[in-house]
Amino acid sequence: MGSAMDKAKGHANETMGHAKQAVGKMAGSKKLQAEGKGQELKGEGQKAMGKAKDAVKKAAPH
Repeated sequence: MGSAMDKAKGHANETMGHAKQAVGKMAGSKKLQAEGKGQELKGEGQKAMGKAKDAVKKAAPH
């Protein structure tokens, strides 16, 4: 998967994670809040992977 795709999927997972956490908080669901936090962290990892791939591309000799 390319760096742009990693970053896009990461952003989507972060956004969905935030939404799940908010809904879980309003509904009083600790389970949904935890799922949201997990998805948010997954998104952060995906975005970091995309940034790392970009850094490797820039550092690689042409």
